[in-house]
Amino acid sequence: MDESGQVNTSDQGGDNLPPAVQAIPSASPVKGNGDLPEVAMPQMPEGGAAPIIPNVPVQGAVPMPNPPMPPVAGPAPIPAPTPAPAPERAPIQMPSAPAPAPRPAVTPVPPSTPAAPAPAFSMPKPNQIANADVRIESLLEECVRTKASDLHIQVGLPPILRIDGALQPVSGYGDIDEATAERLIFSTLEEDQKQILIKDKEFDYSFSFGDLGRFRVNAFHEKGNLAGAFRLIPNEVQSIGELGMPTIVSSFADFPRGLVLVTGPTGSGKSTTLAALVDKINREKTAHIITIEDPIEFTHKSIRSVVVQREVHYDTYSFSAALRSALREDPDVVLIGEMRDLETISAAITIAETGHLVFATLHTNSASQSIDRMIDVFPPHQQPQVRSQLSNILQAICAQRLVPAIGGGRVVAAEILIANPAVRSVIREGKTHQLDTIIQTGADQGMQTMDRTLVKLIQTGVITYDTAKEFAVDMQEFERLARG
Repeated sequence: MDESGQVNTSDQGGDNLPPAVQAIPSASPVKGNGDLPEVAMPQMPEGGAAPIIPNVPVQGAVPMPNPPMPPVAGPAPIPAPTPAPAPERAPIQMPSAPAPAPRPAVTPVPPSTPAAPAPAFSMPKPNQIANADVRIESLLEECVRTKASDLHIQVGLPPILRIDGALQPVSGYGDIDEATAERLIFSTLEEDQKQILIKDKEFDYSFSFGDLGRFRVNAFHEKGNLAGAFRLIPNEVQSIGELGMPTIVSSFADFPRGLVLVTGPTGSGKSTTLAALVDKINREKTAHIITIEDPIEFTHKSIRSVVVQREVHYDTYSFSAALRSALREDPDVVLIGEMRDLETISAAITIAETGHLVFATLHTNSASQSIDRMIDVFPPHQQPQVRSQLSNILQAICAQRLVPAIGGGRVVAAEILIANPAVRSVIREGKTHQLDTIIQTGADQGMQTMDRTLVKLIQTGVITYDTAKEFAVDMQEFERLARG
């Protein structure tokens, strides 16, 4: 560099200049005065100096510990010299694969707190019976042993029993998986029954379980899986007295003709009461008894009477079809397992009108509800005629419930209506709301309201007050009777 501040580039060999200066173009003025500081720079590779691009300004020649190559404008880049290792700026370290970028911390769930709510009947025990070892025979035996009324099989839950009206899991069993539920239910079905279940998605059937009893089953699909409800039906038919029913109910079997209704919700003992009435007729009279059921529950052997039991889907296609043909089968007594629709109810009324004794069930809670249910299924223009028919053929109604007793077990509570002239008149005139009053005043004829029955059970120490309240029909009347 001369006194004017210009770089002398005449010596292209670069022997007399520092390497950093050799890379500066000759036409580029250097800002500032004075000589460049002596800096230990690495040697350029052999082959001469870097190409010189004229008129490129040098960014201020300020002394730096490790001066970088000055930026040069133009398309041709200047090769960067190898920096000295000591004063070199530390390179940026990229994160290695085992150390990913930090993420927001997730608070772990304490071991004592389940991540998701467990099913109500989940029983995670180390000594559970494996699904592969679960047998339907063992579950049915447990149902009989514990005197349970029902067994429930459902995917995701252990086997469930209903004992004295309360659900509880079978001890020692874990949650049932899909394959196990299908295996258990299919093991109780014949091949043609399986096809019906697969096609219709639900199926009612029954089967005998040796000498221990029979089971009425409803197999169905839920959430795409098979499930089943097994109802235990004892082999032995109990009498009306053994069932704890009012004595007046036994006289229902003595009616020569007409319609007798046994009503109540599912699991209230309707089928058991009807079986007791059929058994009484079978033992005491010579009659032709035809039962139409879906499915057959209690089986009756002919004793003095001739008993014919027909099952829907096997012996007939429907209740209505069986009822139409029943009139040509010389019946004395016809039992209808359930009046489900207008056609079945209409056929039952017709059979009772033609001089036969008809027993049937409805899912209603009181006598007045039963009358209204039968009338309301008909079109409005037919209802006056149906009221007139019912007023003539109705003989009695027993609306019953099974109430948990003190100390375990269940006791029957029943509302009883006996058709007398006042009852027939109320039905004919469409004033069924007055039936409760008639029942209250007809105690001398064997009638009783559900609320009075519940209060009587409280007074005799059979059930508790709180339990009775759950089954009361008219809460005000129940409170009045309970206060005395």
